[in-house]
Amino acid sequence: MQLGLIGLGKMGGNMRERIRRADHTVIGYDRDPALSDVKDLAELVEKLYAPRTVWVMVPAGHATQSVIDELGELLDDGDTVVDGGNSRWTDDEKHAAELGIKGIGFVDAGVSGGVWGLQNGYALMVGGDKQHVERLQPIFDALKPEGPYGYVHAGKVGAGHFSKMVHNGIEYAMMQAYAEGWELLEKVSSVNNVREVFRSWQEGTVIRSWLLDLAVNALDDDDHLDKLRGYAEDSGEGRWTVEAAIDNAVPLPAITASLFARFASRQDDSPQMKMVAALRNQFGGHAVESAQKG
Repeated sequence: MQLGLIGLGKMGGNMRERIRRADHTVIGYDRDPALSDVKDLAELVEKLYAPRTVWVMVPAGHATQSVIDELGELLDDGDTVVDGGNSRWTDDEKHAAELGIKGIGFVDAGVSGGVWGLQNGYALMVGGDKQHVERLQPIFDALKPEGPYGYVHAGKVGAGHFSKMVHNGIEYAMMQAYAEGWELLEKVSSVNNVREVFRSWQEGTVIRSWLLDLAVNALDDDDHLDKLRGYAEDSGEGRWTVEAAIDNAVPLPAITASLFARFASRQDDSPQMKMVAALRNQFGGHAVESAQKG
């Protein structure tokens, strides 16, 4: 299958490589000429044969809207656009309607896997009409992990990004729990090998997880996370999850508390946020701040 891919950053570049390894053709565009296969979106569309499929991997909000607006002018009836970034699900409904007027299909794909996706595959949560989703199945199969899991057609347009938003909300709460436990272990005088306590949990315990494995990786690099400032950004999806919970009268105390804990990190140098920052760096390559900046 042939695919146009817009945005070749940390995830998009690795996605291009993984799809190519599955013997599909990917024509990529990025604002950085060193990464791009074509000079602009017009050339990308020109090189694709009809019916075209273009996957967008750019930041949510204005950047995504700008790309979709341009694609709406370049693509034709029967083509399909996939938004694989972290867009808000309500934007998906808007984009599907805008493109649908011109006969262009729209699919939203929540993508999880971070910088490890090339090696391990990407978990995909997809929303859209069945006809558009089925046409993209070879690409989804190339990106997903080996085995029966890691892909779901979650529902209609918006369902993919809504599912990914909830996934990230859960991720917030899980990271916060590990961070709180780590700080408590570091605080008491009786425990003098916190890193190895975390490592001991990796097998046989009910709290073992990939996040726990990444926490151990981070502690192997920096035993007490002394090099990090206790500051962690939020991607926006935690906020959207809490807002959706309010709109639907669903109590989310753990996820809400984890979001507010990140806000607190912007006022003080939080020990817990050192672990959250370390985990975000491990799975997503997100930037961290050094302790010297605190």
